[in-house]
Amino acid sequence: MLQRIITYFEQQSFGVSAYLANKFNMSTSKVRLFFIYSSFLAVGFPILFYLLAAVMLDIRNYVKKIRLRVWDV
Repeated sequence: MLQRIITYFEQQSFGVSAYLANKFNMSTSKVRLFFIYSSFLAVGFPILFYLLAAVMLDIRNYVKKIRLRVWDV
């Protein structure tokens, strides 16, 4: 049951933690814990960073999809 909940939130999240974990060669749980703990210490600034990173990753994925469609013709 707990694994289903974790899987659901991972699929519905923006993928920022997974992207950063792959970039820094870390586990995603450590990156998530970093965001949680630092948001308590920095009064929400990491949450703003997380949302901005989510928007940038979404734009990046959108541009990649469009680029593939243009060059596949």
